[in-house]
Amino acid sequence: MAHLGSGRRRALAVPVGLALTASLAFLPSVAASAAPLGNTAETAAASKAETTGPKLSYVANLNSYATVKAAKKAIERAGGTVVTSYEQIGVIVAHSQNPDFAKTLRANRGLFVSVGATRTAPLQTVQTTEEGTTQKLSAADAAKATAVAQEGQEPLEPNQWDLRAIKADQAHKINDGSRNVTVGVIDTGVDDTHPDLAPNFSKEQSANCVGGVADTTDGAWRPYPDGSDHGTHVAGTIAAARNGVGVSGIAPGVKVAGIKVSEPGTSLFFTEAVVCGFMFAAEKGIEVTNNSYYVDPWYFNCKTDDDQKALVEALTRASKYAERKGVLNVAAAGNENWDLSADSIVDDTSPDDATPVPRTIDPKVCLDLPTQLPGVVTVSATGDKGLRSYYSSYGLGVVDVAAPGGDKWQVPATPDANGRVLSTLPGGGYGYKQGTSMATPHVAGVAALLKSAHPSATPSQLQAMLKAQATKTDCPTQIYDATGALINATTCQSKWGQTGYYGYGVVDALKAVK
Repeated sequence: MAHLGSGRRRALAVPVGLALTASLAFLPSVAASAAPLGNTAETAAASKAETTGPKLSYVANLNSYATVKAAKKAIERAGGTVVTSYEQIGVIVAHSQNPDFAKTLRANRGLFVSVGATRTAPLQTVQTTEEGTTQKLSAADAAKATAVAQEGQEPLEPNQWDLRAIKADQAHKINDGSRNVTVGVIDTGVDDTHPDLAPNFSKEQSANCVGGVADTTDGAWRPYPDGSDHGTHVAGTIAAARNGVGVSGIAPGVKVAGIKVSEPGTSLFFTEAVVCGFMFAAEKGIEVTNNSYYVDPWYFNCKTDDDQKALVEALTRASKYAERKGVLNVAAAGNENWDLSADSIVDDTSPDDATPVPRTIDPKVCLDLPTQLPGVVTVSATGDKGLRSYYSSYGLGVVDVAAPGGDKWQVPATPDANGRVLSTLPGGGYGYKQGTSMATPHVAGVAALLKSAHPSATPSQLQAMLKAQATKTDCPTQIYDATGALINATTCQSKWGQTGYYGYGVVDALKAVK
């Protein structure tokens, strides 16, 4: 994924070293009837709301019978300013400097199910710098690949072990995808001027959702000038064109769109931006979204916490709305080597917009978002040898499928002998990353091929096909650890025809087009 910043930032990608690395029941859409505004004392107190605290962003989730008009008035009385409202799902994004803003609104149970701050630090325009570097393709390695490329291959395709691992190269001889299918890359932005992306890029389905409001100004979806290359790398894995230039995507015949949701200078992905991303994808007719990140500032959002519960609710409503509109959402499992099906996990990364406070959480109560949202396809990463990548999180009953995400210790027999994933970079370049961020676009690409072959398939049907067609993969006896040593794979569990490492198996692009 594509997140940057200090500490263990997350876009679920592990660039040569580090990386970016996802409920509640959905409530019906907002009805037209009026809702009670609370008692007189509450209203009077709210009218005198303090505005001297730090400026924070909030999501307010309405009751099914509440009206947006009434909710907006309550927000204003509590010292808030409405940024945007999604009436389709009953979610309002607001800013406030009232320290008691959320508490005041929560007291009005006639209007609000939950209200929560989307961050713990004040709103800022720019924060820190990105962490980690991408390994760029050298001229020498490019020349080696080009020298051995066969007829019908892209110049750098000999280095793309990942295509061959899921038979995408064979699939392209049958069907490389339909122009009627678009994959939305919800990420750090996509460079649509890249020669391998320009032929397949859909400007009409692209936007900048930072702050919670979609900006469709030309180029708004591109990475910040000093920003992350993560989204562009992901986009290339999905849909780099077979045009005699560079690399090939998994589905080189489909369209790709960029939906930027990362904050400037940080690659932090906040709830209001991700909600906007899901809603924009839903309304613009996108068929698949790729989500190679986790939603900040909490790695896990606990439904026992008033703020975090509201974030889970808003994201659940948005992702389920997108699903009902025909969008299949695919997300990365993460790069922490965590067992997401464990009874407990020690999270020492949250909140990541302030000073983290170690806590022990139950991943069944505290969710990794968006990967643990209902209906989302959760993806773990593998390397060239087919083993789970040393960094990849996993979990029996949590991971749905696996795909190549790269592993520097699983060295392929390619001209570059690089176990990471090669893809596009901003400015027309190419480079290597590893992470569940890199595995996820392989699955999104296969899903796009499935949608191309089965245009009427629903998101749930596409997900069922992904699982049914996956290459069943048993628990290995050994895997590589972070130092490159082979260790016993004692943490892999099997049940119900699944494993904790690979879910239903490794996706298969060839089966998707047959």
